[in-house]
Amino acid sequence: MSRTRVCRGYGSPVRNRYLDLLRAAAIVRVIVYHLFGWSWLSIVMPAMGVMFALAGSLTAASLEKRPAAQVVTSRLRRLLPPLWLLGLLAVPVMLALGWTREEDGEHPFTLWKLAFWILPLGDPPGSELGIDSWEPLWYIRAYVWFIVLSPVLWFFWKRLGPACWLLVIAPFATMFVLDRTGFELPETADVVMWDFVTYAACWIAGFAHRDGRLRKLSPVTVFLLAVVLAGAALYFQSGHQGEDAWDLNDVSESQGLYSLAFVLLFLRWQPDMSWLSRKRPLDRAVTLLNARAVTVYLWHNLAIAAIWPLLTLLGFDDLGHLEKPVTLTLALVLTGVAVLLFGWVEDVAARRRPRLWPDIDTPPGATARPAVELAPVPTVLGSDGQPHAGWSEAGRDGEPYAGRPPASERAARDAVTEKLELPVARSHVRQRSRKETKREENSLIPTWWDQKD
Repeated sequence: MSRTRVCRGYGSPVRNRYLDLLRAAAIVRVIVYHLFGWSWLSIVMPAMGVMFALAGSLTAASLEKRPAAQVVTSRLRRLLPPLWLLGLLAVPVMLALGWTREEDGEHPFTLWKLAFWILPLGDPPGSELGIDSWEPLWYIRAYVWFIVLSPVLWFFWKRLGPACWLLVIAPFATMFVLDRTGFELPETADVVMWDFVTYAACWIAGFAHRDGRLRKLSPVTVFLLAVVLAGAALYFQSGHQGEDAWDLNDVSESQGLYSLAFVLLFLRWQPDMSWLSRKRPLDRAVTLLNARAVTVYLWHNLAIAAIWPLLTLLGFDDLGHLEKPVTLTLALVLTGVAVLLFGWVEDVAARRRPRLWPDIDTPPGATARPAVELAPVPTVLGSDGQPHAGWSEAGRDGEPYAGRPPASERAARDAVTEKLELPVARSHVRQRSRKETKREENSLIPTWWDQKD
């Protein structure tokens, strides 16, 4: 399958805008779901499964090029500082509002558990009043565990050869055993175990996306697999409905099966994304959401919690039929304020020059140039003979970029650039290979997600 590359900006790296668009859509879906609680959104787009799959693909790209210890420490370095900043602000406020005196909260104050705000191997704790600051942090905790265990998963993925797909099946077999036996771990470890088996298939499917194995599957095979998995998920959900009957987030088995179906279907193909550069507002929104995925994920819940107090303060607490559009707009605006105030931490963590509003790909100090459309470039095989679909080699800070063209393609790009007499800032050409964080993290989250997380 051929791909159209777009050189955007002055010497800026080429990114896989399809994957950027998927991540951005997943982040927006998370915000809307947390705002309105519409259960059908979990079926329209299983956002967390998508983000874990993209992060798995990006992590595999790093593990191909760098020692495992460097990959793990680099990703944690990029992920944790935004969490630390949130904790630095939220924990003192929760303590001042009486967290230590709570007796019936979900996380009663325990001094040693504050360590999870530093390294979230368990859920970072918090008070009932501060629930909006810590409730979404299960994703960060799950992401940390996936990062820590990825070297082992990648080792087996590469060694098993054609049998590597057994790793995708293994989480569902584990869930079946857990359901049948009723096996449980202590509470802190039990939630870690269940989140891992719920999303491990998506993370490992990211490995298949990275090394080209997913792309080798025939379209008919992928489509049938997706239909079977989605059908099994909905069938299981119909017999295990909770308070909100069709919210897949409440049932791990349904969530895992349906998320994998969605990931296989949407990562198997690489559509032409040249149209995105012509939709400038959307293009810039996608760039911003990828550059600040972790910040958006960490702060959007607090932004939602602030909506009605703010409206009440302004005297607009009865909006009638305008309630939904007004609250959605405010959620996005207040999240944007959080991006302005706290998003720079993602740049510092990634060892980039801090920017308040990184909604364009042009490097700081460079002059933006019109997009240069490049001719379609055939998929390039890696040293292992597999097509490398998606994430690729590295930037100045060592993090791989999504869809960075190989040397031959970069030469073609440079030739086009010179022909158009656009000077190339060679200092911005990314030469080496290295990994990227979360969210690709590119944010989040997670891998949510960050421009390269």
